[in-house]
Amino acid sequence: MSRKRTDFFWLGYSDLMTSLFFVMLVLFILVFSIMSYEQSRLKLKLAEFEKLQEIKKAINSLDQTYFKYDDVNKRHELKLEVLFRSGSPSIPNENKEELYKAGLALRDLADKVPENNGSIKYLVIIEGMAARYSSSSEIYKNNQAYRIEGTYILSYNRAKALFKFWQSRGINFDEDMFEIVLAGSGWYGAGRYSGKLEGKNKRFLIQIIPKVGEIKSKDDKQI
Repeated sequence: MSRKRTDFFWLGYSDLMTSLFFVMLVLFILVFSIMSYEQSRLKLKLAEFEKLQEIKKAINSLDQTYFKYDDVNKRHELKLEVLFRSGSPSIPNENKEELYKAGLALRDLADKVPENNGSIKYLVIIEGMAARYSSSSEIYKNNQAYRIEGTYILSYNRAKALFKFWQSRGINFDEDMFEIVLAGSGWYGAGRYSGKLEGKNKRFLIQIIPKVGEIKSKDDKQI
């Protein structure tokens, strides 16, 4: 009787150990899979970080004669002040040569990010602006709806004039690298001059925003 009980004990013990073995095997496979996934995810994050650093370096290498970084509004923008004549969207002749050089510098940004493979694009916003009436005899006009609406049209046409000027001088932006957006902020928008400097708002801003798509790590996995 004792022998049968002993055999039964070892048989049950063997089944228990076999079950524990399979449980541990499943847990090992599960943990290994999770760790492999996390490792791949971290590699992709590293690839993304490295690519973003390349983009930042490329944008920061823009010719500082024409572009600057605005710490307040967190954007890269055109440094040149182009003062349009009141109510006119036409680019002043005295600014055209400098704007041409700025356009070349912006277009060449595409060549400063190595091994792009179509994963990086730049959203370039050409924003036209307008100045409010500042004299005490005309300040009431700033609240007239039809004038406000007209400044949006005017400022948009200023942005369009710059883009058309660049095209006329042979500066074309690769559509696989650049998304060009023309905008008019009229009497509004961030980064405006105020007070006695209000007249300097008859200009445009150029904002450069990197867009990161699918980035591949060295093992060709995608983000």
